[in-house]
Amino acid sequence: MFKYSVKLYDWENPRLCSSNAEFVNGDKVIVSSDFGNDLGIIFESAIKTEEDAVNVIVRKATKRDVEVFTENSKKKEEITKACQREIRAENLEMKLIDTHITLGKGNILIIFTADGRVDFRNLVKNLSGMFHRSVRMQQIGSRDEARKLGGCGICGKELCCVRFSGNLPSISTEMAKIQQISHRGSDRISGLCGRLMCCLSYEVYQYRKMMQGMPELYSAIQTGKGKGTVIEINALNQSLKIKMDDGQIITIKKEELK
Repeated sequence: MFKYSVKLYDWENPRLCSSNAEFVNGDKVIVSSDFGNDLGIIFESAIKTEEDAVNVIVRKATKRDVEVFTENSKKKEEITKACQREIRAENLEMKLIDTHITLGKGNILIIFTADGRVDFRNLVKNLSGMFHRSVRMQQIGSRDEARKLGGCGICGKELCCVRFSGNLPSISTEMAKIQQISHRGSDRISGLCGRLMCCLSYEVYQYRKMMQGMPELYSAIQTGKGKGTVIEINALNQSLKIKMDDGQIITIKKEELK
């Protein structure tokens, strides 16, 4: 696993470059990204098999690479302020999240969020002329923004999107429904990003298994005591609460269903 200022990667084998070099914690490396080469730091390593390798690391970083990265970092504040100024001048409906300068040709990466499409052609033109560098725009979602900014969830722990690397899982309302918490309302099952909480995906597989063979909530069913309507389902102890046609409320196990 290695990290750098824009993205976090996870892998099982530290032999990732063409020279089959091995890396240890703390090694500085040059990594390949969608926007150019950048500086990375190994902070956790494990060796498994060659099949686990992902060609992301280009080579070990040199002293000059580190110097260039440091120089670029010093320019970041200037670029950020200029970008904010140009966004206001162009009256663009976008929120600046971060700026970054890659190694090599030193492309400027502008990371932002927006509710819809943004015409940032003039912004790119102005910044390119100002800093004499190629400018790339990267629009991210609210969950990626939360990962970038960090924070704590309602559980009191660090946000899941920050703690766990890799791609963010897709969270659906079906996950909340099958765990019987969708009735709580979107405010109570949404994270700081405003989207459904990542932790809804942690136990959904187990709930799907436990809910197999269970009737739908509020559906009419036949029991050994007659007909009734399901008013509550307890997946953990495999029981159902039934309101019988005569008004009586009973609790039965799943295996008692006909």
